[in-house]
Amino acid sequence: MKKILMFTMESCPYCVSARLYMDELFDESPKYKELDIEIIDEVEQPDIANEYDYYYVPTYYLDGQKFHEGIPSREMVAELFKKAYER
Repeated sequence: MKKILMFTMESCPYCVSARLYMDELFDESPKYKELDIEIIDEVEQPDIANEYDYYYVPTYYLDGQKFHEGIPSREMVAELFKKAYER
């Protein structure tokens, strides 16, 4: 499995949507609960956030490579999970 790194902010409505999509996918496919997902709030952990090249949240990195930045879709999150789960 590949590691997912998600940058978020508590006040971001798009981050709330992304988390909702993630929760829906966990419910639909329990295997996705096994994924290695680290969620970083850029306000609470600016030292980590500043090490990465992005401007908008949510931003997802997959195995160290930027996968998506900005307004998420459920389809994008599903594709991210699918790629992360590949062994």
